[in-house]
Amino acid sequence: MTETETLAYDVVVLGAGPVGENVADRTRAAGLSTAIVESELVGGECSYWACMPSKALLRPVIARADARRLPGLSQAVQGPLDTAAVLARRDEYTSHWHDDGQVAWVEGIGADLYRGHGRLAGPRTVTVTGPDGERRTLTARHAVAVCTGTRASLPELPGLDGVGPWTSREATSAEEVPRRLIVVGGGVVATEMATVYQALGSQVTLLVRGKGLLPRMEPFAGELVAAALTAAGAELRTGTSVESVTRANGTVVAVTGTGERIEADEILFATGRAPRTDDIGLETVGLAPGSWLSVDDTLRVEGTDWLYACGDVNHRALLTHQGKYQARIAGDVIGARAAGTVPAAPQPWGPYAATADHHAVPQVVFTDPEAAAVGLSLAEAEQAGHRVRAVDVDLSSVAGAGLYGEGYRGRARMVVDLDEHILRGVTFVGPGVGELLHSATVAVAGRIPVDLLWHAVPSYPTISEVWLRLLEAYRG
Repeated sequence: MTETETLAYDVVVLGAGPVGENVADRTRAAGLSTAIVESELVGGECSYWACMPSKALLRPVIARADARRLPGLSQAVQGPLDTAAVLARRDEYTSHWHDDGQVAWVEGIGADLYRGHGRLAGPRTVTVTGPDGERRTLTARHAVAVCTGTRASLPELPGLDGVGPWTSREATSAEEVPRRLIVVGGGVVATEMATVYQALGSQVTLLVRGKGLLPRMEPFAGELVAAALTAAGAELRTGTSVESVTRANGTVVAVTGTGERIEADEILFATGRAPRTDDIGLETVGLAPGSWLSVDDTLRVEGTDWLYACGDVNHRALLTHQGKYQARIAGDVIGARAAGTVPAAPQPWGPYAATADHHAVPQVVFTDPEAAAVGLSLAEAEQAGHRVRAVDVDLSSVAGAGLYGEGYRGRARMVVDLDEHILRGVTFVGPGVGELLHSATVAVAGRIPVDLLWHAVPSYPTISEVWLRLLEAYRG
């Protein structure tokens, strides 16, 4: 290993995924010299192993499901999906796991990219060990931003090391479709990948420790998704734990808490995420390696005046779009603090506070049906002490839903704050509802009074007419 010169920047960013890229984009826009460090592919988890490949895999599945709901078209799409073509399109959307385009973008904003493993080496200092063992030291005049994301968290199970289990990375990058697949978990990754592989021809068995799917959403979301997966041929077992796993002659055997043995060709564990902070030098600045980084609303790590953490590592909202939002806030904060123009106490909903993390986090689960939600569920709103009322509408009652497809099933809920007369949360479940969510996000983030929403007239005949039905149900 050789030591080179120390290089000085205004800002050093650890991690060149979408979050780190957005921090760098905003600090460069503020005129600050910026270095960005990446140990894998520029573009990060989202571009190569999460959002992009998973949605590329899901789109043909959902398009076929929608087509099968339409008389005049349904008979033409009863055959199987072209698996090779689906995987090839996935490969295109991951740029075949090459990051040339993303590297060009980083260079285009005027940031300097360093490939290698970056570690803090004390306040405002990062060491980078390159692939060739060459070592560089980067110092930051104003800020270091940790944007290293998360990795899949595997349970400690007897036999797991010898099985070669899938995580989300293997599931989204697989070159072949297993004949039988066990999916352990009931969250977003589990339900989306179960949807993909069942449609591509796998016999999917979902093993869920809890009572149902999508536990962080309204209960009806998981219920509708579970019913659709079961109808598609997947087997769903709730209240089921996996106690051990083995692999022999290519077959995986999962043993449940009741002693039942379930066989498959592959097993996917979608059982949570852990922060990628175990080997980034946190101990050199008084923080615990492997910990989530607690931040204030300016995304500055609590107890420091120079360290920022954006995206999954701060555990506020493990979603790419929310991490990019935080990155834009943090980049602007860093630039303004460098110029001495940030108020001592930035105001909520202002340019220097990530307020939406608390009140208006949107998420779409791209299953069939889709599940989309923003803000608080009814249970979360009540637990937070708000006096609320839930208003539900069967989405099939809306003309646009019937036109979308025969046998349309779905449900919508808005959670109304009875004291402030605003929406605390909105949930839609049904085919095509993901594109409805931003209207709900605007309503929740904008704290638009319910009486004013009455004047936001939805076009007829669209599924968005559900807004009128929700407001009618609320008014009585």
